Formats: sequence, C-alpha cells, structure tokens
Amino acid sequence: MKRLFAAVKTEPGESFIRSYGELRARLVTEPIKWVEEHNIHITIKFFGETEETLIPAISETLGKIAKDWPVITFQLKGIGLFGSKYQPRVVWAGVDPPVSLASLMQNTQKEMEVHGFKIDRQNIIPHLTLGRIKFIKDKQLFQKVMDSYRELHSDPVKIKECILYESILLRDGPRYITLKKFPFGK
Repeated sequence: MKRLFAAVKTEPGESFIRSYGELRARLVTEPIKWVEEHNIHITIKFFGETEETLIPAISETLGKIAKDWPVITFQLKGIGLFGSKYQPRVVWAGVDPPVSLASLMQNTQKEMEVHGFKIDRQNIIPHLTLGRIKFIKDKQLFQKVMDSYRELHSDPVKIKECILYESILLRDGPRYITLKKFPFGK
C-alpha cells in the first residue's frame, strides 16, 4: 500500500514566500504544523492508502485528463480557515480565479470513481494548505495576525502539469515522492 495523492506543484514567488515566513514567525508560539516551502502544492485528489496494483490505472486516467487540459494560470489570493472561527483546523490560501482548478478537481474525482475512489462529499474549494492547527493558545493574537494577512497574494502562477505523489509520513513532516508527471496538453 502507498499513500497517494494527485496535485499541482505551486511556486508562488518570492513575495508570497516572504509573507508566508512572516506569518509563521508571528504565530511561532501556536502549535501549528506549517507546510514546508518545498512541499507547497494544491491537492487535486487525495487517494489515501492505495493498493500498488492500482497505480497504473490511476496514472493512465490522470494522463488522459491532463492531455485534454489547458495550462492553468491563477494567483494565490486571500487567507482563510477551515473549521470554525473558535476552533480552526486549517490555515489556507485561496485561488483566484478558482474555476479551472475546481473543474480539474471535479473531473478527476468523477474519472477516478471507476477505480473505486468515492467522490468527496465536501464542496470543492481550490486552496493551498498552509498549516494544520492542533489548537490555539492565544485566540486574540491569532485572529489579529490572521486579519493582517487577509490580503496575502502571490504573483501569477502557471501550472503546466499534474503530478502523482506518494506521501510518506515521517516524524519531522511528510516527504513527497514524485511517481509520475502528466503534462497538460492544450
């Protein structure tokens, strides 16, 4: 079994990375597991623990989808939370415009259903996960810092491929191994 997901690698530019570093520094006392800069990506489909025998079928399907997909250009724009304001779970950056990535995510979910992967029941919200929150010690400080980064944005990001990754969970954070890349064809 391998823990798999399909994603687009995102390189948001120096100003975004600098602001992200400042955000992390200002919240250093909070127990938040921040995504390392080299692991920044937008998940298209999380497969989870997957039989290795399914990898060729997953790869073939991702290849077919990518071949018919145009290059996607967007900006990371805005910062938000999943969970409630009182019990946030994830800090994320939004995608503007979200339409192309949302369509790619929906299409991938639909096409993977034939391989036994259920369609996610949650709304599809293209986003870049920045950090996972265990709990918040100082809710006032956290809210004040989050409010000051509401307008966080990146340079334009151009995505030319989808990648199938294996995720290996380690004590110091996940390690992502590229299994295969699928260039967009349009």
